[in-house]
Amino acid sequence: MGIRFAGWGVGLGERIVTNDDLSATLETSDDWIQERTGIRERRIGGTASSLGITAAQAAMADAGVTADDIDLVILSTTTGDRLIPGTAPTIAAALGITGGAMDLNAACSGFMYGVAVARGMIATGTQRVLLIGAENLSRWVDWDDRATAVLFGDGAGAVVIEPSEVDAVLSINLGADGSLADIIRCDHGGYIWMDGREVFRRAVRVVVESSERALREAGVTIDEIDILLAHQANLRILHAVADRLGLSHDKIVVCLDKYGNTSSASIPLAVDHARSQQLLSPGKVALMTGFGGGMTWASAVVRWS
Repeated sequence: MGIRFAGWGVGLGERIVTNDDLSATLETSDDWIQERTGIRERRIGGTASSLGITAAQAAMADAGVTADDIDLVILSTTTGDRLIPGTAPTIAAALGITGGAMDLNAACSGFMYGVAVARGMIATGTQRVLLIGAENLSRWVDWDDRATAVLFGDGAGAVVIEPSEVDAVLSINLGADGSLADIIRCDHGGYIWMDGREVFRRAVRVVVESSERALREAGVTIDEIDILLAHQANLRILHAVADRLGLSHDKIVVCLDKYGNTSSASIPLAVDHARSQQLLSPGKVALMTGFGGGMTWASAVVRWS
């Protein structure tokens, strides 16, 4: 028994903050930010629970399911509403779901980790999983720090995952290297900090290696990939990954210009963008890949259904 993605939805912070807005208080400019990141604006507002609820409601409606149809809620987040309890039960209660609910933290790779967990749960008998990636990153950003304030935004994406005789996931692999924990971090009571140059170098390397493993395990060549649905952190990283894999830039889905880096939410937001642009249709083969603090990474080859 495999899985299929049955319905998608998103939730976004209500306020649009442009690069020009940030340049009013920071020593920066729209040109400087776009040249280095590809970001033009980001959405600010909401919480992991409120954004997650909105995305989940949209995904359930898209899938044509109700709360009674959901057996498990998985919330991928680094910015839960509280340390204790987890935020997934709060979301489940708001939706009227009485099945299991748990938080998962693998930073920006978390959504893909969630796909792997959901696939495993369905293989052992769970009937339907609601997977959400939701982040309230603006709460943990130092808005006086030009290096990080321009990067992050708030948002959520969700998908309903259910059993399928034909598995949409052709391969998936996960990885982590805890010795790199300090290159992206946020301590209790602190702000997000990152070594941008080192993150760039490491991210390109691990995403390429992970993607190549996923391709080998799926028995798929890079020429057979129709679309790249990657973590939306930096346009330069996306281009560097594509170049090293031998993938044309026109196959990269890019929405970070509108949303910035939304961590766990970025891949489902990319999927939503691709769907809105009619870039995904049955039979299309997608490479889905993410990287984040930990350092963690995860890649999957998916045949769209």
